[in-house]
Amino acid sequence: MTRFRENVRSLLRQQVLDAAFDLVAADGWGKLRLAAIARAAGISRQTLYNEFGSKEAIGQALVERETERFLLGIQQELDTHRDDLEAAVAAGVGFTLRHAADNILTKAILTAARGGDDELLAYLTTRPEPVFDIATAMLDAYAVDAWPEIDAESRGLAVETVVRLTVSHMVQPGSSPEQSAQRIAQITARIARAS
Repeated sequence: MTRFRENVRSLLRQQVLDAAFDLVAADGWGKLRLAAIARAAGISRQTLYNEFGSKEAIGQALVERETERFLLGIQQELDTHRDDLEAAVAAGVGFTLRHAADNILTKAILTAARGGDDELLAYLTTRPEPVFDIATAMLDAYAVDAWPEIDAESRGLAVETVVRLTVSHMVQPGSSPEQSAQRIAQITARIARAS
């Protein structure tokens, strides 16, 4: 495929995902129809089918795109505090909780799941390479590089703890994102330093 065709295809995919994102934000995942996405993206239904094939493929692509944005933001926060494990974790978790609370797609997923429609939630949890696995792998690789003095077992426990607690606070918020982030950071730092 030529570079021009690759660029056109990439732009088309982004246009479709932007349209799908807006429609999910407005009406929820359950009411999303491929015809509406094609109309909003300004393309034919056949073009949409050729590129994605199904509503499920669009859902997967939406979640992957948002996950990538989340992970880039988390990495920037971690990098800002790389010399202090607890501060880095608090910054990364704080970013995640604030972003999740403000992110239209995340809200749509969590709101739908609370109402019994958990079809889109599956893209976060059970479909190929759930977000949990991606986040865990990224954070583990980051921790190996940033804090090599932490032994593998403690690092693994700390990474799993921070991911699970963060997801728990996303799904069922307790206190403010900042307070939750600080508590999760304290717990994670204690586990990491337990060795």
